[in-house]
This record gives sequence, C-alpha cells and structure tokens, in this order.
Amino acid sequence: MEALQIQQKQRYHLLDMLRGLTLISMILYHGTWDLVYLCGNYFYDMLWYQSICEWYINNKAAYVWQQSICWTFIFLSGFCWSMGKQHLKRGLLVFGGGAVVSAVTMLFLWEDRVVFGVLTCIGSCMLLMIPVDQQSRNWNPWGGFAVSAFLFILKRNINRGFLGFEDWNLIRLPGGIYRGLLETYLGFTDPQFYSTDYFSLFPWFFLFLAGYFLYQIMQRNRLFERETLRRVLQLRIPPLCFIGRHSLPIYMLHQPVLYGILQLILLLLSK
Repeated sequence: MEALQIQQKQRYHLLDMLRGLTLISMILYHGTWDLVYLCGNYFYDMLWYQSICEWYINNKAAYVWQQSICWTFIFLSGFCWSMGKQHLKRGLLVFGGGAVVSAVTMLFLWEDRVVFGVLTCIGSCMLLMIPVDQQSRNWNPWGGFAVSAFLFILKRNINRGFLGFEDWNLIRLPGGIYRGLLETYLGFTDPQFYSTDYFSLFPWFFLFLAGYFLYQIMQRNRLFERETLRRVLQLRIPPLCFIGRHSLPIYMLHQPVLYGILQLILLLLSK
C-alpha cells in the first residue's frame, strides 16, 4: 500500500503492476469465496476450493492461491516502505482502513467478520517500521534480510501453537500465552477467536522486514542505477499500474461490489 516514490521522484511502474496483478488475483479469490460460501446451493461442486474437501487437503490449491496473494502484498509493502514519505500518515491511513473493514463486518456481517485483517497487519507493520528504521540504518542489510526471513519461517505456525513452517511443527509453545485479544493481535491466537481474514503482527512483520531489507540491499549496492534493471522497473501496462497505484480504495470497495453482484445473481437464479 506504500507509495512508489524514490528520492529522484522516479516511479517504478513494474512494482505498481505487480501490486495490480496481486490485487486482481485477490479479487478473483474473494469472488470465488463468495460463490462457494454465499451461493453454495448453486456452486457447491467447487470442491477444490473448500477446506473440508480431501482433494483440497492433499493439493492445497486454494490455500496456495491465498498465500501467494498475502505474501506478495506484505513483502511488496516492506520493499516499498523506504521509497515513500509521510510514513506515519500512510501507516495510520492503512491501519484505519483495516479498522473500517472490521467495524463494518462486525456490524453487518457478524458471521463473516474480519478482525485483525490484512490491512490492520500492513498498517501496523508500516507504523512499527518507523522506529525500527531509525535503529537499523547501520545494520548490515544482508544480515537483516537473512534474520528476517529466518524468523518468518521459524514463526510461521505460531497461530497454531508451534514454532515451525507450514507442515513442519518444530516446537510446541506454551498454551497459556494463547489468551486474550492483544495476544491474538500479536500472533498467539485465542482458541475462541474467529475472523475470516486474520493476519497477526507476527510472523508477518518479519516478511515485511525481509522486503524492507531487500530494498536496502539494492539501494546500498546501487543496483537501481544499473541500466538493465532501470528499464525492467519502468515496464508498464497502464491498467495494471492504475490498479496498483489505487490499491487501498480498490481493496476497500471490492467486497461490497462483489457482494452486490452476487446478490443480483442469486436474485436472478431464484426466479
């Protein structure tokens, strides 16, 4: 969600395109979710998408799709953080967007409520990065990237009570720390907590940090000044760039629009 401006006021259109492509993928993913869970009587045969399906468990098709979206968004946000200005304002804006999504879903869609969703997570990372950036300017960016990536992998399963990554649970964490709303926000998910879109601060802040340090590596090694890379970063497809530049408002609006379209579909199908 961060702006793609650098000190020379040059915009890297490829990053906008990547964000635009990821946003389109997310809209398609959410649209499929709506078809399966809001229009289940008509689209129940989409078993590949349903987590209760044995085929899904074996192949994880929808899960991999969903993870490709959130990994790209969070990593890109970390990479682009250093390119922007007004970090406090932008962080509060994204965090506030997450608060609006939570408030609306809790008021009108309680069974499909979003608490600590992706916007809340990215906004929190953007704000937390302000003091971290002050402390990390003298760090070795290669070391920062390696440690961040390692911590993300190590803590990937903390929502489930373990240190480990995906199917590999290495160490079980004490159950007593998995209590309360603050602990859930941090990553120690309360057993009674429910959200249709949940991204805790940890482990995702470490993925955000990995993106931040990758930018620092490229900046300090003057890679952005290399002509070949500059040309690649200037590649652009205007519609995708437009979507990428306006990712926050599009994200905020896409689900109400999808929901309205599906309600119209259901109305037509019921006749």
